[in-house]
Amino acid sequence: MANEKTVVVLGGGIGGVVAASELRKRLSKEHSVILIEKENTHRFSPSYLWLMIDQREAHQIERPIENLRSRGVTVVTETVEHIDPSTRKIKAGGREYQADYLVVALGAELAPEAVPGLAESGYNLYTLSGAESLRRARKELRAGRVVVLVSAMPFKCPAAPYEAAMLLESDFRKRGLRDRVSFAVYTPEPGPMPVTGQANSDKVKQMVESKGIEFFPGHAVKTVDRASRTLEFANGAEATFDLLAYIPPHRAPAVVREAGLTEESGWVPVDKHKLTTRFPNVYAIGDVVGIMLAFGKPLPKAGVFAHGQAEVVANNIANEITGKGRAHTFDGHGSCYIEVGDGRAGMGSGNFYADPAPDIRIRYPSMFHHFGKVLVEKYWLYRWF
Repeated sequence: MANEKTVVVLGGGIGGVVAASELRKRLSKEHSVILIEKENTHRFSPSYLWLMIDQREAHQIERPIENLRSRGVTVVTETVEHIDPSTRKIKAGGREYQADYLVVALGAELAPEAVPGLAESGYNLYTLSGAESLRRARKELRAGRVVVLVSAMPFKCPAAPYEAAMLLESDFRKRGLRDRVSFAVYTPEPGPMPVTGQANSDKVKQMVESKGIEFFPGHAVKTVDRASRTLEFANGAEATFDLLAYIPPHRAPAVVREAGLTEESGWVPVDKHKLTTRFPNVYAIGDVVGIMLAFGKPLPKAGVFAHGQAEVVANNIANEITGKGRAHTFDGHGSCYIEVGDGRAGMGSGNFYADPAPDIRIRYPSMFHHFGKVLVEKYWLYRWF
């Protein structure tokens, strides 16, 4: 048919899965929805922290990307090799795809190699293999110093390093080793989750320190020495560790940078409400984008925002193709849980687009919020796969 359209979604993370699924639901069969993702498995990465302490197995938090085929999505399991945003042509697996509408949801590329010695010295909290290796390593440590390191900003899931430290502390305590093991968090941030405001940052800091975990803000790591198990920081400080769990530097994927989609910040600039880029019919969502908030700090990178942005973009593309419905806007609202161990979690939620600063409330830990996070995990995997 002359009016048939092809929408190509790049990336099978939270944003990509939601965008492709919602587009397929909203568009008739004459239109094509193609999802290109290099991995054949979608993993619910927020649950890596539970896997780290033996509360999950990999098979419980992953699903085949191919499952989206049953919804009518054309799934291409290939690496995106080239993007031409001006023509919306994509090359993947040696084949070229022409999109009428393009959604870039390729996430953030993890770059532990950017810090000398980091990858060789510790365990990457943001990969399945890193979480599984850390699970084994923590069982071997009977005494010593556990360090959770934020190596650079920005990074996705702003609560994750603090959750990791508190969950590890709880785990060692339950195994009767707490009096032999000390814990510390080092980060270049001025405080935990600073974009939420000073009062909320202080609340998270209190959660961490109440468990006897030392907190060192303003520490940007320069190098890691594996032999001596030493961290060297830009401010001249040094710290030792026996077990290192780290969050690596993040950057936009090379294929996105090479396409000319990024700006000085290193991320893809978009209209913060419509997620449009400077190229016609090209959208970007999730961790790959850079959105500056009213008070001069970027919107955090988090799955809840990728999800919300994906729904807006899918609606608006379908609205433009079909002429049905109305355009939606992303309003900057979001929430996240903060696991503290012992079956309890805090929760932060609010409007990140509020002016002059985000209007966020962080609620103190409870069993109720922990079960809320469990339900989010279960529902996500059920709803989208």
